This record gives sequence, C-alpha cells and structure tokens, in this order.
Amino acid sequence: MLLRTYAAGELEEHCVVFGDRAVLTEAARRLDLNVAFRVIDHPSDWQSGELNVIDAGLVRPQDISPGEINTRAGHAARQYVVDATQAACQSEVSALVTLPINKAATQASHPDFSGHTELLAQLCGVTDVVLMLATDQVAVSHVSAHVSLREAIARVTPARLRRVIDLTAQALSRFGSNPRIAVCGLNPHAGESGLFGNEEATVITPTIEAAIQSGVAVSGPYPADTVFRQAIELDRYDAVVCMYHDQGHAPMKLIAFDHAVNVTLGLPIIRTSVDHGTAFDIAWQGIASNRSLLAAIRYALKLLHRT
Repeated sequence: MLLRTYAAGELEEHCVVFGDRAVLTEAARRLDLNVAFRVIDHPSDWQSGELNVIDAGLVRPQDISPGEINTRAGHAARQYVVDATQAACQSEVSALVTLPINKAATQASHPDFSGHTELLAQLCGVTDVVLMLATDQVAVSHVSAHVSLREAIARVTPARLRRVIDLTAQALSRFGSNPRIAVCGLNPHAGESGLFGNEEATVITPTIEAAIQSGVAVSGPYPADTVFRQAIELDRYDAVVCMYHDQGHAPMKLIAFDHAVNVTLGLPIIRTSVDHGTAFDIAWQGIASNRSLLAAIRYALKLLHRT
C-alpha cells in the first residue's frame, strides 16, 4: 500500500518511512514497483527523488511469510511505531501517520499490547486519549473503544464524556469556529424517557448542559440509530460523540470503509492512521486500496494547516 502510493507519485513530499529497508525492497521487487530507496539516519536528512527510510534493521525478507502471523515481524512493527512516535515527540517530524498492526503478531512478544492508541498514549505520557474517526462528511469520537461492552457502560461518566466533547470541539475548531456536535445516548432510543435506562438523564444530559454553558455547540442525547442520517444527509452536525466502539465504528465502516481516518485526540502530537486492518488474505498482492492511507496523510496535513 505504501510502496504503491509512492510508485504512483501520490505520496506527499517530505514523508519519512520508519521500517526495514530490506523488507520494503523485497516487497517492491515482488510487486514489480520501481522504487528508489534512500536510507537516512534522521528525518532532517530527507532528500527528494527517493523514498526516505529510517532503517530499523530488525527484519530480513527471509524472516517473514506474507499473510502469516510472525512474532519477529510483530515485534518490529511495534518498534517502528515507537521510533516514529519518539521522533514526533521530539519535533523531529511534524505528524505521525500509522499503518495497521496485527495485534496477535505483536502480542506474541509484547503481551500487554492492545493497539496503537494505547501504545501511543503510554509513549507520550498521557492517560486520557480519545479515538476519533473522520471523513469529509462527519467525525465520530468515542467515549470508549477497545474494551468489553460491560466496561464501556461503566466508562460513561461525566468526566470522561466531557473530555471527549471538549477534545472533539478543539480538534474540529482547527477547521472552523464552533463545530456542531451531537451526542448519542447509551441506551436504545436514548433511553426513551427512562424506559430503557437512566444514564441519559443522570450522566449524559447534565454533561451536555454543562458543556453548552461553557460555549460548546453540543446537543443531545440522540438515538444512535438516527443521528448519523441527521449528521450526514441533513447536515445538522459536524461530529457525533458515541458511547462505545461499535456504536460509532459500524456506521463509519458502512459509509467510509476505505477512506475514513483514525485520529487520536489528547496526544501532544498529531497522529492519524488508516482505518482498516492488515488484510493478511491479500498481503503483498498489490491489490489493497490505498485510499485510507492517502486520506490519513491529507488529514494530518489538514490538522497542520498545510492543506
């Protein structure tokens, strides 16, 4: 995906790749792509005309089998993220764009690994981050993401919900003043006036009212089964705050499966990512779509006010 994007002349200028040059070279050979590589020691050494790579030297082509879980490759993938994040934290790069990681492969050497978002938070020294999916149509933030549904319900607290609302408003304010934010209910029909639960009355509504008092253009709680139509087709909202993973991911996968962008809010750095997995079934076949990668790079530039 990365190599095809570069070979097609679609990769933005000044992009630096953190990875293994030997594996990238072999992938380019197998895909019959004309890619000229330049190994550099530091992002400031970037030069035009070639794909600039900071070579980790962790994996050789013979060490891996495309499309199969591999402990060594999983360890290397995590290390690439660590190295790139440290460069971003030291302002050596302006933004971080990540590609997918196979969790099972990485957990074989790092059992505590649960995903990019949690790793980035740890590396950046923060504890309260927010996962946001974004398209040109709408952005979707999550009160919780990679936890059980039981734990997701417990995480719907006034403090956490207010944090998500505020970070969403701050992120989208980069593109225009006072973005319109809709908040989903936790329960079916947003609780139906207490018939299906009281979290809307006891937690969500008071938090929304407090945010409104501070000047945020937020409203709700709304039933999750209708709010996306209101946001996208009727253009009533710029963002939707969802209470748990599938409440936000399911509609976004439907409307923007291959071009949504994953954005981590609450970090001291800009981080975007593709919104899809490793697709082992088509690994190294040259047929995976690169639309999400392009969208992730462009959204990072947008957050940097460069587009």
